[in-house]
Amino acid sequence: MAGVPTRAPARDELIDRLRDGLERATDHLRARQDAAGWWKGELETNVTIEAEDLMLRRFLGIRDERLTAQTARWIRSRQCDDGAWATYHGGPGDLSTTIEAYTALRLAGDAPEAPHMAAAAAFVRDRGGIERSRVFTRIWLALFGEWPWRRVPAVPPELVLLPAWMPFNVYDFACWARQTIVPLSIVRALRPVRSLGFSLPELRTGLHPPPPPPLTRRAGWLHRLDLAARGYERVAARPLRRHALRRAAEWIIARQEADGSWGGIQPPWVYSLIALHALGYPVTHPVLRAGLVGLERFTVREETPGGTARRLEACQSPVWDTALAVTALADAGLPADDPAMARAGNWLAGEEITVRGDWAVRRAHVPPSGWAFEFDNDGYPDTDDTAEVILALRRTPLRGHAVLHRATRWLVGMQSRDGGWGAFDADNDRALVADLPFCDFGEVIDPPSADVTAHIVEALCAQGLADSPAARRGVRWLLRAQEADGSWFGRWGANHVYGVGCVVPALTAAGVAPGHSSIRRAVRWLLEHQNGDGGWGEDMRSYRDPAMRGRGTSTASQTAWALLALHATGEHHTPAARRALAWLLDTQRPDGTWDEPHYTGTGFPGDFYINYHLYRLVFPVSALGRILRDSAEEGR
Repeated sequence: MAGVPTRAPARDELIDRLRDGLERATDHLRARQDAAGWWKGELETNVTIEAEDLMLRRFLGIRDERLTAQTARWIRSRQCDDGAWATYHGGPGDLSTTIEAYTALRLAGDAPEAPHMAAAAAFVRDRGGIERSRVFTRIWLALFGEWPWRRVPAVPPELVLLPAWMPFNVYDFACWARQTIVPLSIVRALRPVRSLGFSLPELRTGLHPPPPPPLTRRAGWLHRLDLAARGYERVAARPLRRHALRRAAEWIIARQEADGSWGGIQPPWVYSLIALHALGYPVTHPVLRAGLVGLERFTVREETPGGTARRLEACQSPVWDTALAVTALADAGLPADDPAMARAGNWLAGEEITVRGDWAVRRAHVPPSGWAFEFDNDGYPDTDDTAEVILALRRTPLRGHAVLHRATRWLVGMQSRDGGWGAFDADNDRALVADLPFCDFGEVIDPPSADVTAHIVEALCAQGLADSPAARRGVRWLLRAQEADGSWFGRWGANHVYGVGCVVPALTAAGVAPGHSSIRRAVRWLLEHQNGDGGWGEDMRSYRDPAMRGRGTSTASQTAWALLALHATGEHHTPAARRALAWLLDTQRPDGTWDEPHYTGTGFPGDFYINYHLYRLVFPVSALGRILRDSAEEGR
């Protein structure tokens, strides 16, 4: 009506705060880009990495006191109040981790009578001592005469001679496991023993080995197979054993990466160095020298009040981090032609892998492409990184580049028979090997998982292939994989919050309606597990204890995962989403990022966990950016 003033729409203070918080977070993320175009946050794990590094150097005869002191300083700083060492922030003490940390500190000169050492030893004895440690810890002790080799499960090097169709061939194991098992088969066959310089009676209890599993279980039969394998080792034909050792060594050397690593990850790296040295390769040999030099690239040093502390990354994640950072910045509104996006796109395109790796054993007909996690890992591209790189490159000036076609073709070719995707191999799902007595730590196969499959479905949809047979089969796999409670298991992130945060956006991208019963159940699960402070968190205990699913201290990364799922369903303005946004903004640091000591990444469910230091930044930026963009479009 003329002459009547109209009321200005009320300002949404939360949206104003969101805009400011997103700007600060985006500025922080942009400032962290390397001049070459990549991002890399630290990948933090647990002190077994540093302890095994010191034991490796003792075995090779190259340990020096300065490096040892720096490493010991870091190990001591991670000890818990009960004297133990945990495998993740806030987690319970772990027996094997504590044994390895204690041994490393003894190498550094810490006296058994020192209070922190006595507390650690008491924890170990209370948990059953060395006698109840995992196989890998006992292998380390056997290298120094602190455990008898005859009581280590067998892993004959002749496995490397088996064709790919036979059970227990090395390609039945996941890539990370086969790269570890082949060198350990050499070590187990040669049974080297070097001097530790002390013994560890204070860590022993004298307990007898636990009884074997009953023959009513598959593990019981495989335990008997292990006994037979140990008997075979006593009568193995020497020419065959020499041939197997030579082939195993050739297999290892052929897979060393340009940076000196094996697979860009710590376990096969250290065991390959030990195996080759046990075969007679000196530390001056080019293969060993490259391996040792390469470890420095994975070394992190920081100054503390007590002096320099040294730690190592078990792996590095520049490709993964860069892809996530590009997507986050694009979500925050950075245009594709921004120089930061162009540099990142060019760097990612240059990291495409164009040679065949172990994946081709099961997919020989598929032309090579894809990306790995690390700077140098040409032998093991993975489907998860490849999907995220495709999504990222589409947000850069390279959105029409031929590399996207090649990578998409490779992803489609890597689909497993059941319609899902594993991370590194297709159809790597022969669960038989997981029951071998040798395999008592970590996942040893690579079956399809919900989080990986979801990322690939999302990438196929972005490439215009939502109606392709591969994408449709992937969607059906995801719907079948939903848990009874409405969530999805998170293989590579913690845990069901990650699963839901990955799958819901993928399903909606594939055309599954937000009102679909599967998505409604997932949203209901999220809402039921929101913390009282507005955030989401899930403790790593959820991998062992179903009651812990969706339960834990709120973290920035996990809250962002939940928000990404809610946004995908159009529910980013609900009270639950607004409470989550308020929690993120209330806990944001002045520099734009977030504190996140809790681990939200997963290496081996139930055994090995990761704190990706960039997760606390890239995922909140994506969540805040998408919600702010849609709020602006909706006029809020």
